[in-house]
Parts: sequence; C-alpha cells; structure tokens
Amino acid sequence: MARYIGPVCRLCRREGMKLFLKGERCHSEKCAIEKRNVPPGQHGKDRRPKIVGYGLQLREKQKARRVYGVLERQFRSQFEKASKMKGITGEQLLSMLERRLDNVIYRMGFGTSRAQARQVVRHGHIQVNGRKVNIPSFVAKVGDLVEVREKSRKNPTILAARDATAHAPCPNWLDVDREALRGRIIAMPRRDELVQIQLNEQLIVELYSK
Repeated sequence: MARYIGPVCRLCRREGMKLFLKGERCHSEKCAIEKRNVPPGQHGKDRRPKIVGYGLQLREKQKARRVYGVLERQFRSQFEKASKMKGITGEQLLSMLERRLDNVIYRMGFGTSRAQARQVVRHGHIQVNGRKVNIPSFVAKVGDLVEVREKSRKNPTILAARDATAHAPCPNWLDVDREALRGRIIAMPRRDELVQIQLNEQLIVELYSK
C-alpha cells in the first residue's frame, strides 16, 4: 500500500501550521513550527506569497490529505462517495475520514499520532465487533465496537501511547474505556469535532467540482 515516507515536519512547514503528524513532539518546543515556521526549500526564507483562488482550494485539500495521511487517489475516491450521500458533501467527507479505523484508534488514545495508529492497525492488533481488521482505511459505523485484541493488550507501544495521551480529551462521538482498551462509536462526528486544525472543507468541494 502506497504511503508518504518522507519527513513529515516539512509538511507542517509547507502549510504554515501544526498538522499534528508527530504525536507528542508537536506539543513540545521541538516542533518545527515553533522553531522555524518557514516553507521548506532553499527559498523558504522568502515571505509566503498571498494565495488566492485555485491555490487556496489546493492548500485546503492538501492540508486535509496530510492530516489524515491519505494519498490523492484515495482522497478523491472518498470525495466521490461523500458526494453521493445525503447532506453537505464537505461535512460527509470529513466524517468519513474521521471514522477511518486508524483515526478512530488515534482518537481513542491508543496511538500518539495517526501514523502510529495506522501501524497498530496494520500489525493486526485491532478488532471491530469481535473480528480482526488490519485495514487502516476501514470506515467504522455508529454502534461498532473497536478494541485491542486480547493477545495485544500488553503491547508496550499501545500501552505507552495510552499513557502519553491520558491528558487528551476524547471526542463526544466516542465512548472509550481506556483501561479495557476499547471504545464504541455512539454517534456520527459533528462538524465542530472533526479536525484539530482550521479547515474550510467547502474549498475542497469547489476544487473537485470544477
């Protein structure tokens, strides 16, 4: 499965904001945005140009893709599915991205970043409704029980992530039992609970609707 394997801090610097791609490092003084908030590359010291029109739409799409760790082809597929659903297309898109299994694990606190949560899923440590699921892009539904498998409940990576994220609030659409390493999706994510960064999903809709 294709994925981005380059340095992730440069992605935050390109967007000019924290995308929370490196877990606890993003909350420390070591964060690249805290140390040097300039675009990557040899011309990074130049001022950021004003972005309008297509460029603004593109940047919003790139931010969403990078936050959730989704490549272009998969992101476009998610948009096409969202466009066929009832309701506001942009909110449906973000709701689907938020309910991806890797993001659910991250939101439950069993991964310090979405990349680590994706690895936990890929290594077969997670089950949904009693069945093992190792596909990070699996979209969970309301009522699904997501939990760490019995034989993985002493996994040091998962336990360390749970302890490191103890301070992080859990979204209202999840009911999480951190001690039992499980959680249930009790509602669809609301727009104000969807992403950690400022994002205008309508610009993404406009970009793909051209």
